[in-house]
Amino acid sequence: MTLVDVDPDALRACCGRFATGVTVVTTRTAQGDHGMTISAFMSVSLDPALVCISVGCGARMLPRLRASGRYAVNILSEDMRAHALHFAGRPDAGLRDLFEDRHGLPVLRGAAAVLVTDVVQTIEAGDHVLLIGKVRHIEHEPIARPLLHHAGQFGVVSAVAA
Repeated sequence: MTLVDVDPDALRACCGRFATGVTVVTTRTAQGDHGMTISAFMSVSLDPALVCISVGCGARMLPRLRASGRYAVNILSEDMRAHALHFAGRPDAGLRDLFEDRHGLPVLRGAAAVLVTDVVQTIEAGDHVLLIGKVRHIEHEPIARPLLHHAGQFGVVSAVAA
């Protein structure tokens, strides 16, 4: 089997076949509160409680995360498409009073779940940086249904098993 260079657009299309939840990562710096839509989020460890996000090296959010040393992962509920687009660079002037405070970080009102973390490790990985966070606070709405992303489109869970 011969290995070949993989076209970045082809890789994006291939990975887009994997359905993911949608998150907005938020942080606070001296310049204010900041957020960015991210689908590259995962749980790393239960003990200790660690999660990871992946942020592009060119993202405006990366230096803000580095300066803060903390982030919150806001797992979006199915009715938060406008929030996902807003924090993905398509501002929606109709969205107001978005944040509330959790342990010194901004979190989104109405999120299905929130994890507040302190960055404990960063890993340079190609054109992205992985930020591993130690979870300091969690909360979730047990009946909230997640916003999903698949093949470039938003979706929702069609049925929930009992």
